[in-house]
Amino acid sequence: MKTNRYIRQTILKGFGAEAQSKLKNAKVLVVGAGGLGVPVLQYLNAMGIGTLGIVENDTVDLSNLQRQVLYGEADVGLSKLEVAKMKLMDQNSETDINAHETFLNRENALEIIEEYDVVVDATDNFPTRYLINDACVILKKPFVYGALHEFEGQISVFNYKGGPTYRCLFPTMPGKDEVPDCNENGVLGIIPGIIGNLQALETVKVITGIGEVLSGQLLIFDGLQQEYRKFHLDVQEENLKRTELEESYEAISCDVGALISVADFSTLLNTKTGIQIIDVRTTEEFENFHFEGANNIPLQQLPERINEIDISKPAYLVCQSGIRSTKALQILKPVLDIDLFELEGGINKYLQYAVNT
Repeated sequence: MKTNRYIRQTILKGFGAEAQSKLKNAKVLVVGAGGLGVPVLQYLNAMGIGTLGIVENDTVDLSNLQRQVLYGEADVGLSKLEVAKMKLMDQNSETDINAHETFLNRENALEIIEEYDVVVDATDNFPTRYLINDACVILKKPFVYGALHEFEGQISVFNYKGGPTYRCLFPTMPGKDEVPDCNENGVLGIIPGIIGNLQALETVKVITGIGEVLSGQLLIFDGLQQEYRKFHLDVQEENLKRTELEESYEAISCDVGALISVADFSTLLNTKTGIQIIDVRTTEEFENFHFEGANNIPLQQLPERINEIDISKPAYLVCQSGIRSTKALQILKPVLDIDLFELEGGINKYLQYAVNT
């Protein structure tokens, strides 16, 4: 360890060389290298965490740059994981970077998480958060939670020294139609930076033992009012007794029968027969990537543009993750007498499938 590198920390009373040594020996897994993951990774890397694991399988999109400040215009279209690893190594060559080029899922979660001391949830969806929680309970690992909504953010530390778990805050996963969608609601670019830095701080506190860890407390930050509020969380003992993962971590669909799998959808595309694809993402998302022949009708415009849908053949509804396509299905089903299908898991899941086949 280069002694001068961390001198601003080691001269701190109450921190010192002992706490710095604990950072050096720590292994932290960050799930997601997006809006929350970027500041977490940059600051933990700068402060001297010995090993950083990154779980990510997405590419850099132009719309990411507004808040994911590790990436630049030249990185658009490149692997987030590869870009992040390169830039973090340039920032601090002493850190061991473990790159997990995958999305966290039921099959790999326990194996990946087992190798780390602390897990940082830098995701943007409920299924992965429940998966992280359950795996951390089984493996007895603390995890640092962060979430975003428009001008606000939330932070807590779960499963820390017998404290509450994520399921003590949210016992059951909401349905797909109940899940807030950041693509519709948006987020002010600086809010992920604030929340991500608070997550990094809680991670440092968990590792070094300094200060009071946000276990048993939910911190809510209101960016418009520049206000922090804390809420007490009680432990539900039954949530600490988990011994195995759930059979599935998919959000519940309101109309499962209308889903088409990515495998079946890929087969349809390969037949080269004309199929009607309605892409309900924003124009910007559509221009970045879309299926050949797809008709772009953003969800917000759908009620006024229903007449653009051909009622002589089935329609396949697609979006980025499957949330907006479910809402589109609910809008169209009462007014169109045609077969309607939504792409299960959206374009994200389709691209993952396409890469692996």
